Amino acid sequence: MLSRFRWLRTGRDRVLWFKNRLVVPKDMELRKKILDEAHTSMFTLHPGSNKMYLDLKQKFWWTRMKREIAKYVSECDVCQRVKADHLKPAGMLQPLAVPAWKWEDIHMDFIVGLPRTQKGYDSIWVIIDRFTKSAHFIPVKTTYRAKQYAELYISRIWDECLPLAEFAYNNSYQKSLDMAPFEALYGRRCRTPLNWSEPGERVTFGPDLVTQAEEQVRFIHSNLKRAQSRQKSYSDKRRRPLVFEKDDHVYLKVSPMKGVHRFGVKGKLAPRYVGPFKITEQCGPVAYRLELPPHLAAVHDVFHVSQLKKCLRVPEEVIDTSQIQIQPDLTYEEKPIKILDQKQRATRRRTINFYKVQWSNHSEEEATWEQEEFLQTKYPGFLPSTSN
Repeated sequence: MLSRFRWLRTGRDRVLWFKNRLVVPKDMELRKKILDEAHTSMFTLHPGSNKMYLDLKQKFWWTRMKREIAKYVSECDVCQRVKADHLKPAGMLQPLAVPAWKWEDIHMDFIVGLPRTQKGYDSIWVIIDRFTKSAHFIPVKTTYRAKQYAELYISRIWDECLPLAEFAYNNSYQKSLDMAPFEALYGRRCRTPLNWSEPGERVTFGPDLVTQAEEQVRFIHSNLKRAQSRQKSYSDKRRRPLVFEKDDHVYLKVSPMKGVHRFGVKGKLAPRYVGPFKITEQCGPVAYRLELPPHLAAVHDVFHVSQLKKCLRVPEEVIDTSQIQIQPDLTYEEKPIKILDQKQRATRRRTINFYKVQWSNHSEEEATWEQEEFLQTKYPGFLPSTSN
């Protein structure tokens, strides 16, 4: 430390220098102004901490400068909402408990949007026993109206083929069971023309049938546990643990429906997160309930940890998310809402008009300079009629 101070000197203007760099005193307001200018001005566009440090160290110096810059950038509200994460998805895989017996626990799925049949069916309801993997395929009708469907041959017969599809599925080998669902459910596969051997009397009426069934259940249970463990080990290699506490503030991940072409990149400044919002409850190992504003009442308030990012510092001015118009599926559409400033740039051949525009999902600090031609093309009617 002492060897470092030997590089300090006082210039003619009675300013302290460290080598050729201006020494900034321990004035937090002054340092914040320097950091703001180097990070949030229209000439810098929110650089990362390393790049920002390399730029500032050319002219300024103070103790723990690199650490303060890293902390400043990590707490920047704009960077936390806009910049992409270069981390593994958060939340370790949480497998469901293996059922103890057949048809105690089921999965359901819907295959919708199929051509309407002569009987009026347009969807399939799939019910799967989580233990034996046996399934039932049930033709159903959706509540929505589908008035136009092609009158093709398959549109008249697909529901009649469901029993064969169900049989083929249940009689096929399942890797997680190491057998077919019919074999797990009834102790043997159903016979097909390919396997039409007659079972002997001992096989059909043997006294050990109950014992064999119990052994089969234990065997299935062991195989399912092993399959879940294998799947979790593979999945967790590409994930990272992330835990929050009650009353923490987090950002919520959203997706733009339409990006805006700015700086040659679609959706460059589109926010990836909104908020921050307060955590009110932990609903499971990897799920949290958020305190959402009233205009987001249509959005379910429980989120997987992969959709959240911790807010390191709650900003003094929080963006009004009611202007973002977030849909229930966490998507939004951005558009220009206000012109903050105007300037001209002269070239050899012409003069180009620029407008400083605030976008519907951004604060005034995030306003961008856009060419008049771009705004007229993408958003006709937005610019005032008196513009040149």
